[in-house]
Amino acid sequence: MIRVQAEPFDPFAETAMLQAGRAEAGALAMFVGSVRRDAGGARVQLLELEHYPGFTERQIAAIDADARARFDVLDTLIIHRYGLMAPGEAIVLVAALGRHRREALDAVDYLMDRLKTEAPFWKRERRDNGESEWIEPRADDVASRARWEREPAS
Repeated sequence: MIRVQAEPFDPFAETAMLQAGRAEAGALAMFVGSVRRDAGGARVQLLELEHYPGFTERQIAAIDADARARFDVLDTLIIHRYGLMAPGEAIVLVAALGRHRREALDAVDYLMDRLKTEAPFWKRERRDNGESEWIEPRADDVASRARWEREPAS
């Protein structure tokens, strides 16, 4: 399931629903990304995320399809917010349900690396010093994504 939404979500309630009635699953892996308070020596007041409705969901669905083809997972869940978010608020939840831990963990890692570098969101930090900055993927994000081209699927 993929949801792109402005509303806050409860990661634990979402993953409980993903697991409900899934006795064949032996593992649930998840990642929750949150708005950081500090950035570049200044304090973040708000994080603003913009996207193109429809297009963003299609791109995330393609990334999810790649992960499902690559890893032997039973199900995945991706929730990504847009709009204005304060420090501490959850931005993204990625979860994978698997028979075993390795495929679930690898699927979440893969999904996050792809989302971080390829999902069509535009991020701007608004800081308490009055400045704002558009945020691009960092070099280590790109390097994390590139490693999947070198590693075989599990």
